[in-house]
Amino acid sequence: MVKFTAPILSFAENGDKTGWSYVAIPADIAHQLKPGNKKAFRVKGKLDNFSIQAVALLPMGGGGFILPINADMRKGTGKRKGATLTLQLTEDKNPQPVSSPELMECLADEPEALAYFNGLTMSHRNYFMKWIESAKTAPTKAKRIAQAVTALAQKQGFSEMIRAQQRQNKP
Repeated sequence: MVKFTAPILSFAENGDKTGWSYVAIPADIAHQLKPGNKKAFRVKGKLDNFSIQAVALLPMGGGGFILPINADMRKGTGKRKGATLTLQLTEDKNPQPVSSPELMECLADEPEALAYFNGLTMSHRNYFMKWIESAKTAPTKAKRIAQAVTALAQKQGFSEMIRAQQRQNKP
């Protein structure tokens, strides 16, 4: 377990990462977590007292990584850009995939969409699952499942689906 403190930063203009909140993970700390690694990998531990698991550290060049801070993490820690976090991290060697039985049941009726979904990496499948499972109401969950199945049938990944939905919703 590696313990350190770091500020929450935010990308101003950086392609698809524009606006992301993140914590920079220096090369020496990344090396302690997973020696010699230069590819994305998953960690678990705590941000202050907020537990995390299966969170990806993304390489940023020069041996450094970033830990993206999503809305759940900001809410769990109560902190935003500029605040300092105490991180306790270790490599998550066996991340458990998120499960959405309802999505899998619907995909069983759409073999091409299911085949495309199963061809995605675990992290990309988890984007769909987490989005669906985070719905607060049954109608929202059903709507998200329908949107996911439609997108997967069109061979769209999660980000392509979200962008297509945003284009549809603009006047």
